[in-house]
Amino acid sequence: MLAILQAAGWPIWLLLVASIVATALIIERLLYLRRSKILPKKLLDEVVQVYRSGNITPDVIDKLEKSSPLGGVLSAALRNIDSPREVMKESIEEAGSGVAHTLERFLTTLGTIATLAPLMGLFGTVVGMIEIFGAQNATGSNPAQLAHGISVALYNTGFGLAIAMPTLVFYRHFRALVDSFIIEMEQQAVKFVDVVHSKRK
Repeated sequence: MLAILQAAGWPIWLLLVASIVATALIIERLLYLRRSKILPKKLLDEVVQVYRSGNITPDVIDKLEKSSPLGGVLSAALRNIDSPREVMKESIEEAGSGVAHTLERFLTTLGTIATLAPLMGLFGTVVGMIEIFGAQNATGSNPAQLAHGISVALYNTGFGLAIAMPTLVFYRHFRALVDSFIIEMEQQAVKFVDVVHSKRK
């Protein structure tokens, strides 16, 4: 691996840093964006039970808010339990915006790496081509320098694409996952509002 990095020249180090950052972000998002952590299965039922029991205290609301992103949205509804339907929905939407921002954390960076990696590979290719042309002189070409320039060009192009492709796949996957989580949270919050306002049995 070290031999490949040396053969690829100094531009490969930029791609190596990008690959490390992308891998770290992918692992972090895989661990964070788990359905069981974002949308606990029985949380809505538990909140409805707490509401019907009348045991709504500031401690219960704070604990619910810290339990999960869905808990944060439902806690906003509980804080406005005596308010009109429109006020409850507005508080839920505000809480949902904050939760969405948290769920989307690092996705912009991941998308940037997916877009930038091929360009960084292309930059390495240009550096390699410059070395190839630099190997030409009046007495002919230097085979060693020519071979090094070709290796720089090919390694950087290949490495750039190798980083960009999986990063783009994970970026699209995480984006779709976050969108589905947000929609499901909104649906569960609306169900709770309907329960509170006796629209559902």
